Amino acid sequence: MRIIAKKVLLAFCDKHPIARQSLLAWHEEAVKAVWMTPQDIKARYATASFVGRNRVVFNIKGNDYRLIVAVAYRIGVVYIKFVGTRGEYDRIDAQTVELE
Repeated sequence: MRIIAKKVLLAFCDKHPIARQSLLAWHEEAVKAVWMTPQDIKARYATASFVGRNRVVFNIKGNDYRLIVAVAYRIGVVYIKFVGTRGEYDRIDAQTVELE
């Protein structure tokens, strides 16, 4: 998959170094993946949640952090929409949040 906004992940990792290994591991796996359907994601990430039409919420580092992406399955692109702590996640709408 092609990941849009990797810089956002790296910037978050700079502020939250404890999340770095888990986020970069997710990124590495996602780049190598071929997700054609939500079931493809669920097969690898059992705790992933699906919200709205194309959004996926990943629990990162034992649920301490959340990553929200929008997946364009047909063209193989993943758009990062949000990365934050669980507390920050609780204050946003996962279906509508966009990068600032």
